[in-house]
Amino acid sequence: MKKNLFRVLAKVNKKVLPNYSKRQLDLAKATKFQKAIIGWKIWVTKNSL
Repeated sequence: MKKNLFRVLAKVNKKVLPNYSKRQLDLAKATKFQKAIIGWKIWVTKNSL
């Protein structure tokens, strides 16, 4: 159940949230909000695996 929830969240993240790797965002220049989005996406992806 928990894993399925995170898999759905990962799909929603992919559709809704911006993809910073395609934009070649430098993490040193990223804002706190951008870092929060990156952290959220990493956490959801880790839990969905």
